[in-house]
Amino acid sequence: MQNDIKDKLFIKGIISFNKKNFYDAHESWEELWSEYRLKDEIFIQGLIQLAVAFFHITNLNLKGSRNLFNKCLPKLKKFPANHRNINLLEIVTSAENSNKKVNSIDSVNDFDWSLTPKIIQSI
Repeated sequence: MQNDIKDKLFIKGIISFNKKNFYDAHESWEELWSEYRLKDEIFIQGLIQLAVAFFHITNLNLKGSRNLFNKCLPKLKKFPANHRNINLLEIVTSAENSNKKVNSIDSVNDFDWSLTPKIIQSI
């Protein structure tokens, strides 16, 4: 039962993230991270920070976005490229490119949203 709830929260976060509802993704993963003991809690924390990095762009906060990209990348890089059966290597590459972009712009209007990864889970 508990595993079902954890899986649902993880997938709910993926669905929200892919719809660019970054705050909702953060909320789902935050509940997963804070309410359950996870072997990969650092990974989930990295996803939370990734979602918030993108959320900060929508919230006109480049400084916050830069900060969260710099925090999430080392966490996500600790895990195998297919951790939790998602395309983590692609996500990390997209996050690195997004981080470079936010570090090179002065206005959130100049962010290239095509850099945002889609999280794909294979089963």
